[in-house]
Amino acid sequence: MNKPMKIIKLGNSAGMILPKEILAKLRVSLGDSLFLTETANGYYLTPSDPGFEAKMTLAENIMREDRDILRILAQ
Repeated sequence: MNKPMKIIKLGNSAGMILPKEILAKLRVSLGDSLFLTETANGYYLTPSDPGFEAKMTLAENIMREDRDILRILAQ
């Protein structure tokens, strides 16, 4: 989808109005946060934190490796 967007003035900042269809596809509404990530091909806009997946993978590896220690600590 190619859709031109207009940058508008919001107080001392700048903002962009997202069409209703894009909000629905992103599953976000007023007050939600969006994350803008710079990639080699441009920018990526997502409602979920891109760093969260890496943190969860790291946590899962730690839990897998230290399963015995975590089991003792849970008692």
